[in-house]
Amino acid sequence: MKIKVGFGYDVHPLKEGYPLHLGGIRLEHSKGAVGHSDADVLIHAICDALLGAANLRDIGFHFSDTDPRWKNADSKILLREVCRLLKEHYWDIGNIDATLVLEKPKISPHIDNMKKTLADIMRIDMDDISIKATTNEKLGYVGREEGVNAFAVALIYKGFKDQQQ
Repeated sequence: MKIKVGFGYDVHPLKEGYPLHLGGIRLEHSKGAVGHSDADVLIHAICDALLGAANLRDIGFHFSDTDPRWKNADSKILLREVCRLLKEHYWDIGNIDATLVLEKPKISPHIDNMKKTLADIMRIDMDDISIKATTNEKLGYVGREEGVNAFAVALIYKGFKDQQQ
């Protein structure tokens, strides 16, 4: 069996009047993330972690912010495509561990919905996805509510089913 681990990171500015998409769901908040797509930092970090683990470059390589096809795109579509690429290269997803960093809104009430949404897209169990959230203790651009960060680690594997037989 071959096992690999990848790390992903994403950041987007927050602005009044924009929608806030995190983990594939829309949260009600006065500020939202700004980007070429829907600016879902959690999905983008997960995509980069998965692509990095499989040595398939990064999200910008596959979904360039200069490509009009991805303008205002739903990031769930990007994650679905990343999962297709992994399957194409015979990789399965073992687990995801992710952290969101933002001052507001509170993320805890939304974690189960995010996990369900992401699990359905990646075709893995909700138990194989960990999502945590923290503030930046009012420090820096995150603390001033000017931006949001996400970090993710992904474990992928291939050959496990072959060894079981």
